[in-house]
Amino acid sequence: MRLFLKDDLPFTTITAAYQGKAAEISDVLVDTGSATTILSADAVQAIRIVPLPEDTLRVIRGVGGKEIVFSRCMDYLQAGTQRLSDFETEIGGMDYGFEINGILGMDFLSRAGAVINLKAMIIEFHE
Repeated sequence: MRLFLKDDLPFTTITAAYQGKAAEISDVLVDTGSATTILSADAVQAIRIVPLPEDTLRVIRGVGGKEIVFSRCMDYLQAGTQRLSDFETEIGGMDYGFEINGILGMDFLSRAGAVINLKAMIIEFHE
């Protein structure tokens, strides 16, 4: 899977599926410093992920500050050829002051067996 640099950070494109609908999501940061994967609420609106009254809202903190998120169990999340089914993903506003539609975090990268090669700007997956 190809990576591209944007503002000197590694980004990629992924596919997220929920309740039988799938969307390709570009501008997803590959971040080994993030414990979890988070997608922008705007990016998943096309597959009808919206907050529900019964959702539990959580506050997460990172270098960009704090953010309120809710979670969804995706049908799958796919990066390159690696598809993880029933993948729990956080959804939030992601208003960080630059174009970003998601963060592919360590929860996905480790479970998928990702090997990141920054010289070649690719991620390979080994199970």
